[in-house]
Amino acid sequence: MSEAGDQSWKTRAELGSILGVRFVLWLTTAFGRAPARGFIRILAFYYTLFASSARRATRDFLSRIEGPPSFWRVYQQILRFSQVTLDSLFLVSGKLGHFEFDRTGSEHLERLRESKTGAILLGAHFGSMYAMRARSSTESLPLYAVVYTKHAARINAVLEEVSPESHAKLLQMGEGVDFMLRIKELVEEGAIVAILADRVGADGRAVEAEFFGERARFPAGPYILASMLKCPVYLTFGLYRDPKRYELFCEPFADQIVLPRKRREEALEEYAQRYASRLEHYVREAPDNWFNFYEFWGRPS
Repeated sequence: MSEAGDQSWKTRAELGSILGVRFVLWLTTAFGRAPARGFIRILAFYYTLFASSARRATRDFLSRIEGPPSFWRVYQQILRFSQVTLDSLFLVSGKLGHFEFDRTGSEHLERLRESKTGAILLGAHFGSMYAMRARSSTESLPLYAVVYTKHAARINAVLEEVSPESHAKLLQMGEGVDFMLRIKELVEEGAIVAILADRVGADGRAVEAEFFGERARFPAGPYILASMLKCPVYLTFGLYRDPKRYELFCEPFADQIVLPRKRREEALEEYAQRYASRLEHYVREAPDNWFNFYEFWGRPS
């Protein structure tokens, strides 16, 4: 298990200033989704031109799936991220009438709710976490999301203004005993805790798995946490399809994460590989939903 995963994503400057985010919020409030989508086309083009690290990482990712991309294909990737981020403003405020939702595997979440069984959901910076959270709110699912909010302070500040109640269910990623006890308490009460399991956390603990033909680092923390909680684990992804459809997927991952003492590292690698394989499957279904704009496999060539 690596002790020094790629931490570059936490040191990247945010895409966008607080004034830009607030201007988009004003546009959506005053004129609706369509005019705001027009504005973010300009915004995405600006960042494609000047955010060289994001552009380089996007080119590296797309080359693994589609071959060397053009500037416009890279722009489309950044635009898709901008569109999904814009939609989060509507989703957290409960304005779901703008969207269509297709759900696969929702029966798993319904059973958890009916039995009041706590669980861990593993997701990724792929598609929309907010689409899943929005649907959970309408269906009275006690869903909490663990996020590293420090790297997205601007957008999170705006989302808190839009919906303080929804934002209260965002749990800042922590490393200490208090954080662990809080998660344990929620799961024991029947809550569902969502964790994005594709980026190595602040503790630097990582395991390697094959991902698009090359070894990549994934965090070990989600599996260690789940093993301590002894609760079921599911995979969830919310794929965006232009112009307004979200495909929500939920599938069983493990009834319980077990990390035997004598083969702990091997077991962690097995779980990480299972996660990476399923993530790769979904990413191939919607590569434009991949939103890791940093050197995921190391420095791109």
